[in-house]
Amino acid sequence: MEYQIKPAQGKLGILIPGLGAVATTVIAGVEAIKKGLAQPVGSLTQMGNIRLGKRTENRYPLIKDFVPLAGMEEIVFGGWDVYSDNVYQSAMNAKVLEPGLLEPIKAELEAIKPMKAVFDKSYVKNLDGTNVKEAATKWDLAQALMQDIEQFKKDNNCTRVVIVWCASTEKYTEETAVHQTIEAFEAGLKNNDPNIAPSMIYAYAALKSNVPFANGAPNLTVDIPAIVALSKELNVPIAGKDFKTGQTLMKTIVAPGLAARALGVRGWFSSNILGNRDGLVLDDPENFKTKEVSKLSVLEEILNADMNPELYGELYHKVRINYYPPHGDNKESWDNIDIFGWLGYQMQIKINFLCRDSILAAPIVLDLALFMDLAHRAGMDGIQEWLSFYFKAPQTAPDLKPEHDIFKQLIKLQNTLRHIMGEDLITHLGLDYYQELVEAL
Repeated sequence: MEYQIKPAQGKLGILIPGLGAVATTVIAGVEAIKKGLAQPVGSLTQMGNIRLGKRTENRYPLIKDFVPLAGMEEIVFGGWDVYSDNVYQSAMNAKVLEPGLLEPIKAELEAIKPMKAVFDKSYVKNLDGTNVKEAATKWDLAQALMQDIEQFKKDNNCTRVVIVWCASTEKYTEETAVHQTIEAFEAGLKNNDPNIAPSMIYAYAALKSNVPFANGAPNLTVDIPAIVALSKELNVPIAGKDFKTGQTLMKTIVAPGLAARALGVRGWFSSNILGNRDGLVLDDPENFKTKEVSKLSVLEEILNADMNPELYGELYHKVRINYYPPHGDNKESWDNIDIFGWLGYQMQIKINFLCRDSILAAPIVLDLALFMDLAHRAGMDGIQEWLSFYFKAPQTAPDLKPEHDIFKQLIKLQNTLRHIMGEDLITHLGLDYYQELVEAL
């Protein structure tokens, strides 16, 4: 299959619902990088290499030099938030980045003011929005978001736009009849169906505006049949869900290693403390459940007790998140892992990760925006499973189990890039090197 990738000409608008800690960190970071004040550490699109051909060819270009991504200088930011603070004010309030880094880019950040958000307090009980759209129906709210997108493109002279959800985790919900078809969903918008969450309204407005949408929270958003069908019908990419940062990142690194060595796991206890807006929202049990389901799924899928009952059949997995204001955005996680090895002898692993949640999430937002734009220009519509590398609960086709092993996810991502650029896929088999040696003898 050959891909005719449209060039990345003109400005790329990155619109973000939720201009809080994560969003302001990525926006400030990109502006600082543009001025040469910092480096895009953690961004695969900017600092990652990709191998092409055989190892003996020694071809390892930067990804940004291999695939036609939008350049950093061509990025323009905007977004929506329930609070009216501009991005500079929001970044100062978030206290993720030092004032010394923010001051040289103060003018650029102050210029980005949030549009009024679509907000429903029943989905996020611990927040009180003041900068909120009002309309008679959810259909009208969707139309207002479409107008926002169009006006943003016009005001900023953008040729393309992508949306990456960085807003709060919504309460736990499951699919209902309104989520099953495009027709049912649109009727639900017009009838103010309570099962249509704000994030779904953003996703619908994005797709109807020909804008790719990536979901960075564990909400039920683009992973419903109606939105999947709409993305295929309109030829627009979607991806989700829940940015893979902090504790879950460590799980997807450590657990594959234990499974690879056929080491057993009896228990994995995970605890977190954080104090930012995300922590406040997750202090509500209904919102925590949404996050808990996302975090729990990772380990079970990697270790797969059904295939390895002797090793993982008795696995006890518990996740706790506690709101602790003094820590702010500096999340701390503890993992106690009870493992066993040869002849059943027990061992333990302890992990204490003092991470900065937004620092880990910011490069994910940038990469997803650039890769989703690339996918759109390459004509790749629907679910973008090749971007599972960035998500806790990767979205897949119905009845297809997600791949959580971060190393396999990276191979999938890199092979997708090779595929769309017409390069040979790499299997890492390596037997041909030795076969050539035998034949030479």
